Amino acid sequence: MEDSKVPFLSAGQENDFPVSQLKPSSPKWSFTSSFNADSEDIQPINGVRDFFREFCSESKKLWFLSGPAIFTSLCQYTIGAITQVFAGHLGTIELAAVSVENSVIAGFSFGIMLGMGSALETLCGQAFGAKQLQMLGVYMQRSWIILTTTAVLMTFVYIFAAPLLRLIGQTPEISKSAGKFSLWMIPQLFAYAMNFPIQKFLQAQSKIMVMAVIAAVAVAGHTLLSWLFMLKIGWGMGGGAVVLNASWWFIVVAQLAYIFSGTCGEAWSGFSWKAFNNLWGFVRLSLASAVMLCLEMWYYMSLILFAGYLKDAEVAVDAVSICFAMNCQMCSMNILGWTVMVGFGFNAAISVRVSNELGAGHPRSAKFSVVVASISSLLVGIVLGFILILVRKQYPPLFSGTPRVQQLVYELTPLLACSVAINSLQPTLSGVAIGAGWQAYVAYVNITCYYIIGIPIGLVLGFVFKLSVLGIWYGMLIGTTVQTLVLIWMILRTDWNMEASAAGDRIKRWGGESDTREDNNGHLIG
Repeated sequence: MEDSKVPFLSAGQENDFPVSQLKPSSPKWSFTSSFNADSEDIQPINGVRDFFREFCSESKKLWFLSGPAIFTSLCQYTIGAITQVFAGHLGTIELAAVSVENSVIAGFSFGIMLGMGSALETLCGQAFGAKQLQMLGVYMQRSWIILTTTAVLMTFVYIFAAPLLRLIGQTPEISKSAGKFSLWMIPQLFAYAMNFPIQKFLQAQSKIMVMAVIAAVAVAGHTLLSWLFMLKIGWGMGGGAVVLNASWWFIVVAQLAYIFSGTCGEAWSGFSWKAFNNLWGFVRLSLASAVMLCLEMWYYMSLILFAGYLKDAEVAVDAVSICFAMNCQMCSMNILGWTVMVGFGFNAAISVRVSNELGAGHPRSAKFSVVVASISSLLVGIVLGFILILVRKQYPPLFSGTPRVQQLVYELTPLLACSVAINSLQPTLSGVAIGAGWQAYVAYVNITCYYIIGIPIGLVLGFVFKLSVLGIWYGMLIGTTVQTLVLIWMILRTDWNMEASAAGDRIKRWGGESDTREDNNGHLIG
């Protein structure tokens, strides 16, 4: 075996490294490195023709991943929205209760579970690239253990949802109804705990198309059964809870059936006791991933909270809800929410590409994937933002019949278009961080840029300078822009050779197995 290969543990050496060494990495910025890229790495690009050829080749790989990932995200995002649409035919309180549970209780759980499951994007992706396939199933099982334990702890949020909702300002009637619906939705919480590790496991192997097919079947069945149980049979909110839980568990069971059928080869070889090894180190990386992602997901949601304290708050909240969050009164979907799903697709694609290439010892390929994904996602965001500008007179009436709300949405559209462009690039950069294993480092960046810079500036502009919702939004957009620029700076300063070397070290620390061993000179043999 060539010296350029990254070293792995020999069989049986999994526990040679203490848990204290199991730390998420930060980007390596040294410009010198002794790491030698694998011979299959792309060659240095010389000239426009080489760049265009490699760009087209990499774009095919990215869209092969991001296309189904975008579709899957849209389908899963739509499942809860469909329940809200049918709840709107039951009554105002029912619609408000389902919307609040979906956006607050389930949204909170979704963010934590998705974030903790994202630790697998680093580990499974790099292990797959390094051809340590047997460890992917072990990683997934470890994540199941941790996320299921987390779900047990989070059931208290569902059990005490009613008083928690009253505490944050919801009316007693809505809190009571949403609290009851939350109790019924506890099975969905455990579906999250199973689903997100499965998704990351499949993504790492580029098996995303099967996820898209399962999600499409789930949406179709969910729509039909929601109509049947909620309206036709007359089960109301109870029927909505049954169908919503069943739809998420259908996704889980269908994906498990695909995995257990043997289609994943060595990546799934059955349940293993190794899943219980190094759990604390895995928890630390999972928590870092959760903090990083949740800080991003909850950032713009705080805009709605602050809008509720403005003068003429009802109009402000309705307008911002159309642009960002779920509008309980008029429509269950939103503009930025849909476009963020596109960003999630690029996030998944680039995290897979970066982690796979780093694990395989291909630093130049990883770096070029970042360039292609960044350009592609930014162009998509610019096109979507431009379309919003063109139709800014036509789309507000689709969401609200109130003239004042329509006018405010019209005025906010240019700012929304800028947000769409930036929020198309930003998830891609976050995906790079996940693929490279920088979650803990980026969590600190998010805290600083979002909550120390963005929100305070927004509050000052909105309340002190009387710019209302525009001021709050300006501040938060500044925070997002600063965070995006910091991530760009980090990526530009990164030594990708050292990142590939660090990926090999990570696989070794986290229990990768190989038949290779070192001779007295430290060279891999056998």
